[in-house]
Amino acid sequence: MARTAITTPDAPSPAGHYSQGIRFGDLVWTSGFGPQNPRTGEIPESVAEQTRRVLLNIEATLAAAGLGLGDVLKTTVHLADLADFAEFNAAYGEFFPDPAPARTTVGSALAGIKVEIDVVAGRAA
Repeated sequence: MARTAITTPDAPSPAGHYSQGIRFGDLVWTSGFGPQNPRTGEIPESVAEQTRRVLLNIEATLAAAGLGLGDVLKTTVHLADLADFAEFNAAYGEFFPDPAPARTTVGSALAGIKVEIDVVAGRAA
């Protein structure tokens, strides 16, 4: 079984030596996405808007792999300020159908952004 890179112009391009996503078998792992608009480079101000933009970036990457947000099994969330959790959580909840994926949320030092998220997704063959 080979690893396959997932790429799309509808999500921000990697800023270093990594892939937007990797497929291995029936699973896809995405890199951590920030809230950059892939077309303009703009970053929204609020945590809620940043969360929505991040999840749109992830949704585009999953679509390039033939998956959607309903196929997400696990998310890892990095928040620059854990005091933003309630605002983040409300926006995050707009994107995932039940049952919601498993999630880890941690406080992290982020460079100029408020939220970064990566996911693991897959669909039974």
